[in-house]
Amino acid sequence: MVARFKIGLAYDGTKFAGFQKQPNQRTVEGVLTQVVNKMAKNPDPAIAVYGSGRTDAGVHALGQVVHFDFPFQINEVGMLKGINSMLPLDMEVTDVKIVPDDFHARYDVSGKRYQYRFDLSEFINPFKRFYTGHWRFPVDIDKIKQAIPDLVGEHDFSSFVASGSTAKTNVRTIYEATCYLNEEQNEVVLEFYGNGFLYNMVRIMSGVLIEIGSGRRPVDDIKRLFKVKNRNQARLTAPASGLYLKRVYYEGDDPKHPTKLPVKQR
Repeated sequence: MVARFKIGLAYDGTKFAGFQKQPNQRTVEGVLTQVVNKMAKNPDPAIAVYGSGRTDAGVHALGQVVHFDFPFQINEVGMLKGINSMLPLDMEVTDVKIVPDDFHARYDVSGKRYQYRFDLSEFINPFKRFYTGHWRFPVDIDKIKQAIPDLVGEHDFSSFVASGSTAKTNVRTIYEATCYLNEEQNEVVLEFYGNGFLYNMVRIMSGVLIEIGSGRRPVDDIKRLFKVKNRNQARLTAPASGLYLKRVYYEGDDPKHPTKLPVKQR
């Protein structure tokens, strides 16, 4: 009996060339596909793994979601233990659920939450270099807190999308955008929750905000960037190392924001 499994997945993106399969590259999708098919004794046709979306090389995930159809009977606990026993140490299955056959990890997404971390040390901390962006200049956290609400709402994010995007439209809705200073770690932590994100959008927003905090942009510059719709005006793309996919939302996860992103916008 074939069952569809929804898998919560965490991974350290440092040694991956991103999520999506690529020839002759180590990717999250590629490794997980190999493991799932080995568990199923390499069926023909092979089991395909579908993710909620891509993450780039060096980007981490605390709550990526994937689904696949498994051709043998196994319960959720058995699947979790089985996959984790075969995964490399920079990946972990955190949650397993058997879901209806029409569930889709990508097309049923109603929202995503990302976190970005900037380490503010004068020099690059060797133990953080793969897990934070580095910003050695003074930062006024209050300026970032004043600016970040301008991102909330439905906007055209054309100034915040990298070239190479295949999205039909650059309009997205940000539900929440927050910032705080982790004094113990000496880090600025940014968090964004929205109905969808464009290519490099979170890293570009983070770059703009850290420049505002450093006085390199006026506090209200985000409003100007929405108007000019010019990627070059946003300048900095924060390093992939500081970005984390924190959570993927589906119907029922957040009653306040239940709407799925229309397919035409993906």
